[in-house]
Amino acid sequence: MLRCPVCEKTDMVVLELQGIEIDYCLKCGGIWLDSGELELLMGSAQKKEEIMASFSDAQKNCDEKKRPCPVCEKAMKKMSVRIDGSSVLLDECSRKHGIWFDKGELYQIINCASKDGKEKDPVLAFLSDIFCGNNRKKENDK
Repeated sequence: MLRCPVCEKTDMVVLELQGIEIDYCLKCGGIWLDSGELELLMGSAQKKEEIMASFSDAQKNCDEKKRPCPVCEKAMKKMSVRIDGSSVLLDECSRKHGIWFDKGELYQIINCASKDGKEKDPVLAFLSDIFCGNNRKKENDK
């Protein structure tokens, strides 16, 4: 069982959806995706690559504490990703074990990916309802 890199002493629960394992922290709402799982969630390597290509190193301008990778426990690097004109700060294992999403960050990426006609994708719908329902309601209220 993996430990949450934010709560540190809290074990994450593993949820499985259509063969994709999602490590979820019940305490802080963060999500760990192992390498390749973001691709599977988006259903498209191309869309994932477009988003991943927008990643840039945010280490120099970031005051946020470095978090340990839940797999290798080495400090993860801070990455900035551009989503719909705004920047989202993520934690990525430098050894490519995976990516950490604070509460709501995965929703932002899923929401961006769903704009290419995937609104009805059951995996994306499930994740947005379970993990990010409050964010979606706020967006719909705008």
